[in-house]
Amino acid sequence: MAARLIKDGVYAVGAIDWNEKHFHGHTYVTRRGVTYNSYLIVDEKVTLIDTVRKGFEKELIENIKKIVDVSKIDIIVINHIEPDHSGAFPEILKLCPNAKIYGTEKARQGLLKYYGLSGNWTAVKSGQSLNIGRRTLDFIDMPMIHWPDSMFTYSAYDKILFSNDGFGQHYATNKVFDDEVDFAALIDEAQKYYANILWPFNTLIAAKLSAISKLNLEIEFIAPSHGLVWRRHIPEIMQKYLYWSSHSCQNRVAVVYETMWNSTKKMAKKIIEGITSEGVEAILFDVTKNDRTDIASYMLDAKGWIFGSSTHDGEMLPVLAGFLHFLKGSKAKGRKSFAFGSYGWSGEAAGDIENTVSSMTAFEPSLRVVFNPTGDELDKCFETGKTFALKIKNEKRK
Repeated sequence: MAARLIKDGVYAVGAIDWNEKHFHGHTYVTRRGVTYNSYLIVDEKVTLIDTVRKGFEKELIENIKKIVDVSKIDIIVINHIEPDHSGAFPEILKLCPNAKIYGTEKARQGLLKYYGLSGNWTAVKSGQSLNIGRRTLDFIDMPMIHWPDSMFTYSAYDKILFSNDGFGQHYATNKVFDDEVDFAALIDEAQKYYANILWPFNTLIAAKLSAISKLNLEIEFIAPSHGLVWRRHIPEIMQKYLYWSSHSCQNRVAVVYETMWNSTKKMAKKIIEGITSEGVEAILFDVTKNDRTDIASYMLDAKGWIFGSSTHDGEMLPVLAGFLHFLKGSKAKGRKSFAFGSYGWSGEAAGDIENTVSSMTAFEPSLRVVFNPTGDELDKCFETGKTFALKIKNEKRK
C-alpha cells in the first residue's frame, strides 16, 4: 500500500495484508484479506493516528517517509491498543522518541502490558481536545467498542472521524474509498465485521451512536482502522449500525445443524423445504462445513434460528456446541427458535441446545426422531418448518 491522500494534509499510510485469511486467531475467516490502517496528518504538529500490526512496520515507515521524515512526528494518537493497531508502536517510537502520545488511561495501561512502554503519555477522554495547528482533534471515548481502551478521534477541520474498529471491514484492496469498490461486497464485509466483532456490544453501540448524533459533528469521511474509508455511503453505514445495534431482524431463518449419520441432515433439509414453501428466506448451514464467520453474519438480523444435532454421549455434537457457545456471546435478543435432531436411546441434544442459548431466543417445542427418520417423520419435519415460517411471517417485524 502506497501512501494515499484522503484530504489535503491527511494521508492513509497503513499496510495491506493480502494473505491474511484468519483473524483473531482462527475465529474469523477473512477471505478478502485485511488492511491495517494508519493515518498521517501534516500540520504544524505532524500527527500519526494509530499504527499497524507487528511485521508491517517497514511498510508503515516507508509510507510515512514518502510524506515526511518519521523523526518529525510530533504526536501519536492511539485510538486502540489491540496488537493489529499498536504492533508497530515500539518501532515508531524509536524513530520519534520525543513524540507526545495521546490516548485513554486504559490504553496506556494496555501498552505497558504489551510492550513495557507507553512513551510521553497524556491520558484523554471525551470532551478533551488537542490543537495541532490549523486543526483541533477532539477525542470521544468509545469503551468496549470493542475493548475498554477504545476511542474515536475527530478532526472538524477535515470533517473526518477516525473511528478505529468502528465501521470497519476486512477488505484488502489498493483502493482507499468506499465508492471505489463494489458496494454490495463492501456491505457484506461490514456486516461480517459487525456480527463477528461488535455484536456483543449492541447496547453500548446504540448509546454511543446516539451520543455522537447529539454532538452534531459534520462528517464527510469515516476513516476506520480496517478496510475502506467511507465518504459516499456514510448515511448507509450509519443506518446499518443503527439497525444492527437495535437487535432488528428480517423475516428470514438460519437452520444450523451438525449430523452424525445423516439422519439429522435429512430432517434439516425437510425443515428448510417447509420454511421456503411459505416464501420465507432460509439458508441451511452444516456447522462442520460452513465457517462461523458467515453463519454469524447471516444470523445477525435473521428472525428465526433453528438448531439441529444428533445426540452423542447425552449431549449435542461438539462443533455445534462450540458454535453455540460463540453465539451466546452475541447477547442477541428477540429471536424465535426450535431444536431438532435424531438420537439412538436418550435424545438429550435438543434440550442441551435450548439450555445453551435460551437467554437469547424463545424456543418452540423440539422435534426429535429415533435413528433414521421415516417418510411420515420427514413429512412432520416439513410441516414443522412450514408452521414456523408462518409464525415468522405473522409476527410484527421489529
